[in-house]
Amino acid sequence: MNPLLVFFVVAAYFLILLIIAWLTSRKADTDTFFIANRRSPWYLVAFAMIGATISGVTFISVPGEVGNSSFAYLQFVMGNVAGYWLVAGFLLPVYYRLNLISIYTYLGKRFGSRSHKTGSFFFILSKLVGAAFRLYLAASVLQLAFFDAFNIPFTVTVIISILLIWVYTHKGGVKTIIWTDSLQTLFLVGAVLFTIVIISRTLDWDFPEMSREIAASPLSDIFTWDWRSGNNFFKQFFAGVFMTLVIVGMDQDSMQKNLTCKSLSEARKNMLVFSLAFIVTVFLFLCLGALLYLYAGKLDLQLPANSDDVYPWIAFNKLGIAVGVSFLVGVIAAAYSSADSALTSLTTTLSIDFFRADNLPEEKRIKIKKYAHLAFSALLALIILLFRALNDKSVVQAVFTAAGYTYGPILGLFLFGLLTKRKVIDKWVPLIALTAPLLSWFIAAHSEQLLWGYRFGFEILILNGALMMAGLLIISKKNKSCSVLFCSNC
Repeated sequence: MNPLLVFFVVAAYFLILLIIAWLTSRKADTDTFFIANRRSPWYLVAFAMIGATISGVTFISVPGEVGNSSFAYLQFVMGNVAGYWLVAGFLLPVYYRLNLISIYTYLGKRFGSRSHKTGSFFFILSKLVGAAFRLYLAASVLQLAFFDAFNIPFTVTVIISILLIWVYTHKGGVKTIIWTDSLQTLFLVGAVLFTIVIISRTLDWDFPEMSREIAASPLSDIFTWDWRSGNNFFKQFFAGVFMTLVIVGMDQDSMQKNLTCKSLSEARKNMLVFSLAFIVTVFLFLCLGALLYLYAGKLDLQLPANSDDVYPWIAFNKLGIAVGVSFLVGVIAAAYSSADSALTSLTTTLSIDFFRADNLPEEKRIKIKKYAHLAFSALLALIILLFRALNDKSVVQAVFTAAGYTYGPILGLFLFGLLTKRKVIDKWVPLIALTAPLLSWFIAAHSEQLLWGYRFGFEILILNGALMMAGLLIISKKNKSCSVLFCSNC
């Protein structure tokens, strides 16, 4: 693709985002940045969340992964949908009742300040790693499509990428993001649909024939029942449920958007509608993946060895300039729609949970928010460069493997708080939170020897959370002052 064309496409794209940022950040204060003044329409939040959830990882890796595991990823997504319903039913009411800005404030109210900061710390660690993985993909595509042509190093590409996010989020925060992510959702879904249409036309298939070809191919196989396989249905489904509980319901990034809705009922409607739209969108990505491999088979193409490279390679080299441009816009939209909200939620978490900005005058809140935003921008750049030096496996696997370990302590803390009435010795919580992931890693590394050939997949998160809860049980005692689960005072 012509580098100058890439430049004009990317420039036009970010010009649109900057215009939206300007319109949405006029008269903005820190309440606008943190919670959009709690005035967001629920349907807009639901649409925006698709873009934030369908990250660059999904956009590139999920279609490519079809060649390795067919439609098995859909088992995980089915669990995701069940998890969204649980979030709507059980977690959102707690957050709205407590009128939270940062959801980790709940842990402070329930257990104490060290538990509060432990949950917040593990979120920051998890989100930094996840956002860096996602932005790495976007930066890599821009490097290939534009910066390599002018011998510009990858470091400069990363700095420019993050600087653009900072520019359009630093003032309006989550209010701006809800609007920009809605636009980016439209771009990324449109790119997938356009690519599907072009491939089907290239192969001279109408819609019914395309559907039959996908259904008849082993690439569309969904279910795996072998209990030893990492793709076993029950492993994938329940891992999807618990992963959603923790990376949506116990994640400041996702909940920050939900908490901008006007009321609990609107937030619940947002979550239920989003869950249905999400599974449809992921199914489209899987169908695209099947079509990419069917197309390559018909033309006898030699595909890249790395599955993450399949979609970009075909889009840029085989399907014409229009598909190449749509892919470029789609992957940028996917990566930036998740990265911008990650940066905003990280800023919110540090400001509220560690610097208690919610209790400070507006002038000091603005100062804390400003420096936190800049600091996390720099950290993202450093982690992306480190990831480029070390990454040696499928990005989609890397992201969820990392999340299984870093989100486990958060899962254990929230579930123990919500499902029991016991008090913990707060000062020991950080030690338990460090021990649980280490034990999980050891068990997963030796599971085939210890558990008769069993191999852990995404369900490592469940084990991690269970170990965290077991540790909390050891350092806890019965709370005689309360007998009600989900109590806002304990």
